Amino acid sequence: MFNVSHYKFGRFFDATYGSLTALEAEQSFPFGVKRVYYIYEVPDGTRRGFHSHKDLHQMLICVHGSVKILTKTPYEEEITELSSPDKGLYIGPMVWREMYDFTPGSVLLVLASEHYNVNDYIRDYKEYEKIATDFLKSEVK
Repeated sequence: MFNVSHYKFGRFFDATYGSLTALEAEQSFPFGVKRVYYIYEVPDGTRRGFHSHKDLHQMLICVHGSVKILTKTPYEEEITELSSPDKGLYIGPMVWREMYDFTPGSVLLVLASEHYNVNDYIRDYKEYEKIATDFLKSEVK
């Protein structure tokens, strides 16, 4: 899918000490990190997201529990379940996203390429479709 990739990070396991997964910006995924946030205590049945970004790159990792992520463009869509802290979902610019089916106690970690910028968001799906269609046409050329 355009601007969406699935990642499997290294996992180091020791029966005595447990598991460790290390992430290194620009080595483990294709961008530097300027912002980190996490989503948790999401009430049952809640859907989140409902937006796209014009320029932002993100890596989503469910470090506890599980969550489903719907990603879509005007031409395709995909549902990914994140349920392991050694797996990530990269979402680049101009991809609509919705997050749902958070299990109780789940924690979704998000690594972002830029600081928060309200002007980078597209929150209306009809507006997103128009902007994304124009953007994707220019990308194909």
